[in-house]
Amino acid sequence: MTPFVAEIVGTAILLFLGISSCAGMTLKKSFAHQAGWMAVNFSWGLAVMIAIYAVGEYSGAHLNPVVTLSFAFIGKFPWAQVPSYITAQLLGAFLGATASYLQYLPHWKETGDSKVKLGVFATGPAIPHTFANLFSEMLGSFVLILALLSIGANKFTDGLNPLIVGFLIFCLSMSVGGTTGAALNPARDFAPRLAHSLLPIPGKKGSNWPYAWIPVVGPILGGCLGGLFYQAVFLGRPSPQLWYVLGVSVMALLTAHLFSRKGSSLIKGARKAA
Repeated sequence: MTPFVAEIVGTAILLFLGISSCAGMTLKKSFAHQAGWMAVNFSWGLAVMIAIYAVGEYSGAHLNPVVTLSFAFIGKFPWAQVPSYITAQLLGAFLGATASYLQYLPHWKETGDSKVKLGVFATGPAIPHTFANLFSEMLGSFVLILALLSIGANKFTDGLNPLIVGFLIFCLSMSVGGTTGAALNPARDFAPRLAHSLLPIPGKKGSNWPYAWIPVVGPILGGCLGGLFYQAVFLGRPSPQLWYVLGVSVMALLTAHLFSRKGSSLIKGARKAA
């Protein structure tokens, strides 16, 4: 199996299992209906573990553009392979989301809430706030990459590493997922959101594309910062890229802050007019 195919297969497994857990919990007439937040997050952690076991020896099981980009920034992965890995991850995520749609095919009609249907595929904010939502995704992804590199620096019994990473995802989902759903992975959010917009899901409405940039930009900036921070502080090898990414991150947060203030002003003005 080539690395390209492995990333497609691994990401498809990850998204099929993860999205199916969301579908089982939220779609009507599922035996897993209302299983709970903890059950879904634990399923996502196990999904990551299983996907790594499946394709780790073939591609390193990145399964996430953030992992690929952050590893490239710190010299642990060749830049020449970045486009093919990210393409494979997006394809795999779309296939996994489509497979989950088919798995729960008769349940979409039974569920009336269009927001619930979108929530099966894509993340969204518990409280819409551009700055806070972006910061949440950045911080969660910063910790994700920092933790992955720290885990990789330790020796484990052969075959145990994917299990530890699965528990890491479970921990992050439980600790930071309450604000935005913790995408932590642009492929995990963008490709399933695209699937939601294209698939013939009964009663669906919009795919909330105005929000879609946050679970893409946030994880990429936060994850790359996490990798460069690990290289500078843990390994003592600071690089100019750290300051470049930090500068872009600050600019993104300032822009998000301005949008948040503008949105708040518009809401207050609408309330006064009413």
